[in-house]
Amino acid sequence: MKIEGRVWKFGDNIDTDVIIPAPYLVTTDVEELGKHCMEGVDAEFTEKVRPGDIIVAGKNFGCGSSREHAPMSIKGAGISCVIAEGFARIFFRNAFNMGLAIFESPGVFQGIEEGDRISVNQDTGEIMDHTNGKRFSASPIPSFMQELIKAGGLMSYILNKRRA
Repeated sequence: MKIEGRVWKFGDNIDTDVIIPAPYLVTTDVEELGKHCMEGVDAEFTEKVRPGDIIVAGKNFGCGSSREHAPMSIKGAGISCVIAEGFARIFFRNAFNMGLAIFESPGVFQGIEEGDRISVNQDTGEIMDHTNGKRFSASPIPSFMQELIKAGGLMSYILNKRRA
């Protein structure tokens, strides 16, 4: 499967407190969380982002508190995936559990600019910057994890399996 979108860039050590600030943790409504995504870094982010856009970040994206609300808010904002130099371990797992596609790709932060149009192939991990012609590699998403994403997350995946 191929994901395509416009890039929004964030640097190193973007923690869960700035992805979704603590006052919004009182809800699990994905749409409501999406209205406040990245508010701690860019208060106008959700006014600018469009469905299908992609976040490109530096090292240690999603560090800090273990909150499922962070990947939920990213999905709620309409972001199709996050590509980073590296992810905090708990965010990595929470992202897949919540059905958010993420990719680790060394060198991506330096090579892609905000506003570039890129595509990511989930099966191969190939990242193509259609604006500047550069290519990057990420680990492909294993088929089981792709199933979690397609289902909308771990809980939906389990419920669908029980119904089948």
